This record gives sequence, structure tokens and C-alpha cells, in this order.
Amino acid sequence: MLDTISAKRRSENMRRIKSKGTKPEMGVRRLVHTIGYRFRLHSPKLPGKPDLVFSSLKKIIEIRGCFWHQHKGCVDAHIPKSKVNYWRPKLLKNVHRDAQNMKELRALGWKILVVWECEVKTSKARELGVRLNKFLKSR
Repeated sequence: MLDTISAKRRSENMRRIKSKGTKPEMGVRRLVHTIGYRFRLHSPKLPGKPDLVFSSLKKIIEIRGCFWHQHKGCVDAHIPKSKVNYWRPKLLKNVHRDAQNMKELRALGWKILVVWECEVKTSKARELGVRLNKFLKSR
């Protein structure tokens, strides 16, 4: 299947995709801050530079895009029909890197909560806030 937009336009679209400060990340940051917790962002000292780091609690919250990190069962986690030979290995590499980073973080004693983009997008902010609070209060 051919791409429906020009290579120049596709390049421009891809260049606009951010890895930090995304809408889902900002939503989770607001919720956590509202609950009353403070955190560090994207700690370069930890494997994978986790999104939100709560050092005193030894906890991490990762906010992942459903497409880029292939959220199982999510409608947004599809492989594009064009350039399948490019996309499949690229997206699988992200999944494997996520698993490796989580393994290393757990070995270092960190507890991790993964929040998916689709969970933040939906109108279930109250439920997500409860889930975040429960994770941060747990031992």
C-alpha cells in the first residue's frame, strides 16, 4: 500500500512528534501534582530516563503512547499498512527496550506504574487519579 501523503509532508509530521511534554504526560503530571506529590522528570541517571521519578518513594510512573509502545488490545496500537518492513521492527524495538528498561529498574528496587495514552485521553480522569494515588501510597 502506498503512502497517501508526500514524503516531505510525512517527514514534517514525524518531526512534530515529541518524546517529552506530550499531552498525556502533562495530564498525568497535573493529576499527580494535584494529589500533592512532587517528582523529578526524565532522570538521566536511570535506565530509559523514566517520565516521573519519585526518589523518596522509590517509584516511577511511565506514560506511554499506545502507538509507539504498542499497547496490547488498544485500537491505536496498529502497524501502519504502508512500509510495514520499516514500522514493524521499529515498533517492536521500542517494546523490547521498554521491557529491558523495566527489568533493570526493578532490579534496582524501583516500583513502576505504566499509564497508557488511551487511559489519559478518556474521560476517566477521576479513576486515573485514584489509581495514581493508590500506587503512590502503597508500600
